[in-house]
Amino acid sequence: MKEFVVIHDYLVSPAVVGDWDGHEDLVAERINEIYHTIYDLAEEDIAPEVLASLLSLVWDTWIGQEALAEIESEDIYDWCRHVLENREQYLAEQN
Repeated sequence: MKEFVVIHDYLVSPAVVGDWDGHEDLVAERINEIYHTIYDLAEEDIAPEVLASLLSLVWDTWIGQEALAEIESEDIYDWCRHVLENREQYLAEQN
């Protein structure tokens, strides 16, 4: 029941991503694209707490990655699909 998860609660602005040498807008855009992609790819009947946990992984996984400013949409899609297909592994690592 993913409609119970409000995606806007996760989205970030350039002001919160930190210093990215002038690429803060791009980094915020990429992080938000990752959030949206996970949300869009998740099945409609996913448990809200599972989706919320998967969305919570995004910030911790990506904010420190130098490649974030250069990642392509195709790679974002692939990563999000991988997370959803292997959610048990990611959720176990999170706990």
